[in-house]
Amino acid sequence: MNTVIAAIAVLGILGALFGLILSVASKVFEVKKDPREEAVLSHLAGANCGGCGYPGCAGCAAAIVEGKAPITACAPAGPENAAAIAEIMGMEAPTGERQVAFVRCSGGVNAKKRYDYVGVKDCLSATKIAAGPLECQFGCLGFGSCVAGCQFGAMTIGENGAAVVDPEKCTNCGACMKACPRKLITSVPVSKKVQVTCANQEKGKAAMSVCSVSCIGCGLCEKECKKDAIHVVNGVAVVDSAKCVGCKLCTKVCPRDAITPAATAEEKEKYKAIKKAQAEKAKAAAEAAAKAAEEAKA
Repeated sequence: MNTVIAAIAVLGILGALFGLILSVASKVFEVKKDPREEAVLSHLAGANCGGCGYPGCAGCAAAIVEGKAPITACAPAGPENAAAIAEIMGMEAPTGERQVAFVRCSGGVNAKKRYDYVGVKDCLSATKIAAGPLECQFGCLGFGSCVAGCQFGAMTIGENGAAVVDPEKCTNCGACMKACPRKLITSVPVSKKVQVTCANQEKGKAAMSVCSVSCIGCGLCEKECKKDAIHVVNGVAVVDSAKCVGCKLCTKVCPRDAITPAATAEEKEKYKAIKKAQAEKAKAAAEAAAKAAEEAKA
């Protein structure tokens, strides 16, 4: 009995001793936490989506406080929270329009297939088998890796079989961009609706042979644009959102409907009629000027 009591007493003393040691150690080796971290964390989205590149929102908050990440690192938090974080950090609030994801492909069922893929419904997995089932090596595979990566319900596979972004739900967190093995998703200002829905860099006939809505790099859009806002780069048209005013002239001359919002057949015919009338008027004016010049010489 005395032995049992002694053992209990010893264990109690050792427990108290170890507790004291741990308490002292916790104080000695305590990692001081910047109080701003909690304040910054309260203004993050709380989704732990990883779009910022850090392990969760806590990791992002720590990186912002340490100066390793910008105050706009958490895209889902939005401009108001970014402004609040800037105030916490003693910095100026960021400016600029909200960005959203945009898929540079509207091929889907319009793109030709080389074979029927029956494997795991994942875009990366599909690319492992002969580089994917599509003839177009730049096209959206439509197996929804971006949909699975989006935690905000902003990505879906549209009726045409290609990925589609809901700009109202998109936070531009970047998760869909990382999930796309073909890097077809980029960021654009939310107000800029005119965009090229193709990333195919092959030349005209080659691009045309693999998809019925591919950009063929003809350059008609580039010639028609009055603001120098669209150019053919590496065989495919690209919109400069900073210059684009949304006039949509490029959409009316695109023979492949590769620029969104695609113009209707009626809109295209009406625009052709306007261009024809302008050309005839210019020709008549030139002829009149030439005739007047000849009469003056006479």
